[in-house]
Parts: sequence; structure tokens; C-alpha cells
Amino acid sequence: MMNIFLPPFLKMRLVFALIILLVFFQPYGQIHAQTPEAEKNFQVCKACHNIDGPKLVGPSLAGVTQRREQAWLLKFIRNSQEVIQSGDPIAVQVFEENNRIPMPPNPLTDEQILDILKYIDNGGKVADEYLVAQLGDEEKAAQAALAAQIAAEQEARIQRLNDIERDANRNFGTTFIITLIILIVVLADLFITKVIKAKFVHTILILISLFVIGEIMYKEASALGRQQYYQPEQPIWFSHKIHAGQNKIDCKYCHTAADYSKSAGIPSVNVCMNCHHQVREGKITGTEQISKIYKAWESGEPIEWVKVHNLPDHVFFSHAQHVNSGKLDCASCHGPIETMHEVMQVNDLSMGWCIDCHRTTDVQFGNNKFFESYEKLHEQFKANEIKGVTAAMVGGENCMKCHY
Repeated sequence: MMNIFLPPFLKMRLVFALIILLVFFQPYGQIHAQTPEAEKNFQVCKACHNIDGPKLVGPSLAGVTQRREQAWLLKFIRNSQEVIQSGDPIAVQVFEENNRIPMPPNPLTDEQILDILKYIDNGGKVADEYLVAQLGDEEKAAQAALAAQIAAEQEARIQRLNDIERDANRNFGTTFIITLIILIVVLADLFITKVIKAKFVHTILILISLFVIGEIMYKEASALGRQQYYQPEQPIWFSHKIHAGQNKIDCKYCHTAADYSKSAGIPSVNVCMNCHHQVREGKITGTEQISKIYKAWESGEPIEWVKVHNLPDHVFFSHAQHVNSGKLDCASCHGPIETMHEVMQVNDLSMGWCIDCHRTTDVQFGNNKFFESYEKLHEQFKANEIKGVTAAMVGGENCMKCHY
């Protein structure tokens, strides 16, 4: 073999040039995702996007790294609505072109987002070294654990409801009956048997009995229309824990009217089909529950979801005022929905509960057009005379606000 002599300085330049070529001129589309986590994180994107295929809810993602700058992608993927509201022309254009459907925020690091982008550029493939046979067994184990958790939560729910009912019967029903019997015996003795000679004993027992009976009747009457711990069965087994918790779907993606209407709205079959047009099988429920969505879609009949949170007819409540003007998070009233497979009413939604919230919760007062007319409060707020403005300070204790 011929031995070519090269001066040392020339050898170093050739090595440096080779490194530059390997680093900067490697085809970007051939870069494998650096970790298997990219495939897992992409499952959230997959509900609305194909990599290379027909458009779903959002556009196909093939070549997205060539169409958009990396810094823009990082911001848009993490919180698209924030970029849109900032007036970014590209973000606004994308939003308009895709029927103004908001993309849920994704709490991912820059490294995780870049990993997903490499996964997309690689055609939806993970690096070969991460494709291990044990993944199938791990996935089955995860499914079994999740199914066991659901069964345990269901059993705990039944036990909790039984405990509540038993406590209620013991504290109110049994006490009421015993007190009523005592009252009847005392009245019978006062007017018929006359065993007890001291009249003040009758008087004391009658007053105590009337007080206890009145207290129970008051508590029972005030609880009319309330349904704390209500958790009805739904026509389709729908898990908020999977959709809102694991998949991070924003509440307002399904409950679209929450920020401009009195009611948050129940999603139509069309909204379900945005994702389930592609997602035809669930890891827990298989095809049985999702097939009910397809049946409703094909028949044109709406799914008869059962409303969980109900208020008496004489109470006015507006989601728009609380969500859009008050800037309250959904969990403030509904509890940690993202942890529930089946939704339960966790708060009693009583008037006292609402008033306590109005007295202690600061509204988003600054830079909020809804509160522009409160000039005096604005002056005090700017002068640091008050540190916050509660709902009670802007009419939250006015009876006519909730009772017309």
C-alpha cells in the first residue's frame, strides 16, 4: 500500500474539516430521536396530527422543521395560545387555517421538544438501540396496573358513598326519630299519664326536642338541591384522567363555551371524532366504548351525557364571568378533574361555599376590561392602598348577582 506523506499542519486541517462535515452536513432527516421518551411524548401530538399523511385536526408535520424556525417551534409547541395572543402573524395564520381550534399547552422542556422534532424528521422512528423486546411486556404491565387502579378507585368510590349515606342516616334520620319519640312520650305524660310531677321537666324536654327537630329540618331543607359526591354513570365510559391528565387536553377544547357562555357546554360527537377518527381503540376499554361514539356519529343521535354539577333553578351562575373575567381555573370549583376517571362533584356548591370564595379570592383586576368601570378601586390599587381586589369588593355579595 502506498504511504502518502502529509505535513502535520495539513493533517490537522483535514481532520478538522472532516469533523465539520460530519456535524454540520449530516442530513437532518436521518437523525434518530435521542431517547425513547420522544415516542411517548409524541402520542399527545398524534391525536391531532399525522407525520406524513392526510390532515387531521391539525396539519401534517412532515418537514415542519424546514418550514418554521426552531425558536418559533419551541414557543408555539409549548404554549400556542400565548404566541397567538401576542399577535405573531405566523401563529395567527396557522390558527385561522385550522378552524381556530386551540392546541393544548405542553409542559415540555426544550430538550423534549427538540427530541420530538427529530422523531418527526425521522419519519416517526426511534433509534434502533432503544427498540428492545421488553417494551411489549412493560406496556402490558402498565395496562394491568392502570386497570387495577380503576377497579380500586371504583371500589373506594362505592365505599365512600356508602359511608356518607350511613353517616347521614345516623346523624339525622336516627336522631330525628329518637327525638320525636321523646317528644311524644313527654307530651303523653304531660296530658295523660302525669308520672312526672315537676312541670319544668316537661317544659325543658319539649324545648330541647323542638330545638333538635327544628335544627335537623333546617339542615335537611338547606341541603335540598345539593348533591355533593354525586357521580352518575355515563352512557360511555369516559376518563378525564386519561384525556385531561395523561394527554394534557385543555378543558376548553371540549367545553368550548366556557369562556363566553353561561354553560361550559357538553362536547358534541364531532368534537370526539376529531381525535377518535384516528384513535379507534383504547388501552383500557379496547374498542367497546369507542364504538359507541361511532354509533352515535353514524346514526346522527347525540350522546346523552349525564350532567354532574347542577344548581337550583333560582341560582344564576355564568362560566364566562368566572373563566373569562375572573380568570379562575376549572379546578377551583370542579376539583382535580385531571385525576378522576369518572367525574364526581367534590364541593357542595352551597351559597356559603360561594360567598366564602367571593370573600377570599382575588379577581384578575389589573388589565381586565371587565372591571374598567371600578375607577375608585383602580386608583386605590395603583396607589398600593389595597393589595388585591376580591370578588366581594366588586359585587360578589350582592344578592341580585346570583338570584336575579
